[in-house]
Amino acid sequence: MTTKNMIPYEATHPGTVILDEISARNISQKELAHELGVLPTFLNEILKGKRAISADFAILLEKSLGISADYWMRFQSQYDIDKARLKEKNVRKIELIEIWNIIKEYVPVNQLKKLGYLIGKLEEDITKIKNIYKVETIDNLVNTVAEHRTLSFYRKSEKLQINQVNMLAWSKIAEFESDKIVVANFDASKIEQLKSELQKIFFENCDVKDRTRKLLENNGIKLVYLDKFDKMPIDGFSFWSGNNPTIALSVRHKRIDNYAFTILHEIGHIELHLKENKERQFVDIIGSKDKDVFELQADEYAQKSLISDSQWKELVDFYTPLDDDKIFEFGAKHKINPAIILGRACWVMNYYAIKSKIDKTLN
Repeated sequence: MTTKNMIPYEATHPGTVILDEISARNISQKELAHELGVLPTFLNEILKGKRAISADFAILLEKSLGISADYWMRFQSQYDIDKARLKEKNVRKIELIEIWNIIKEYVPVNQLKKLGYLIGKLEEDITKIKNIYKVETIDNLVNTVAEHRTLSFYRKSEKLQINQVNMLAWSKIAEFESDKIVVANFDASKIEQLKSELQKIFFENCDVKDRTRKLLENNGIKLVYLDKFDKMPIDGFSFWSGNNPTIALSVRHKRIDNYAFTILHEIGHIELHLKENKERQFVDIIGSKDKDVFELQADEYAQKSLISDSQWKELVDFYTPLDDDKIFEFGAKHKINPAIILGRACWVMNYYAIKSKIDKTLN
């Protein structure tokens, strides 16, 4: 069985023990040097740790102080070993600090500390970052950041303030957390039924986030909620984790209509784009107007999943001009949350000026 060698805070030279011994025995350095037959300066160098104890000198100490030569030689040997280990430890510390200084340029370490991923121990924190980013070396980390800076989703809007380092870190944490989640097998043929059950959850608007997570997991879709980082306008993120599609949402949603739309938008990506291509990832930027065809398709998917074309036609034909009573009546008839109807009306029919007391709060 092997034991882990403990490295002392500092190495103790045998000269320290000699000094304690002669102090306890009330012997002066000069007297001991005379008794040993060495120069006082020679003895002083040993007492101050500037000179090693040789085998010959250990025998002299044995004769003078009555402490075995083997003891002094073992003490000197341990001092040499401890000193070498401390030197190695300090070299490692310097190496870790240099690595950490590089990491701070490419990783939002303060954000990761706030979330509890980093604990303030350099070696463990560096290992955790490598695990989150799925890299083996710091060079791999630098290359990963550089590659992501060239991706198109960072260029969706020049008006949006986007911290690319924060964005990449958030998406990597989403992947890291999703790897811990075990869910049922994914069956794409059950998505229609899934959407119907989601509509019920949205309509009832009670414990929505937890019920949605459990429902998605039962249908083989992982759902991760993460705090939003600074200057990171991410709405949602969809990707493949192991054998399951995954949705990550920034914890910013306060309104049921926004939450419902984002969930269905990401499910749209899963059914339309990820089902046949597990290598793709979709990062949806808040407020981006420069949407590509995939984002437009996911938007349309979410819109029609929440309120079908036939339902919308019915609303326009028989319930306009809208007011709260008509929205509640239509919502009750089709089991659609009134806030979702109002949100769609504001967006499509420019009803933003409508005075409404409909509660949009996500519960």
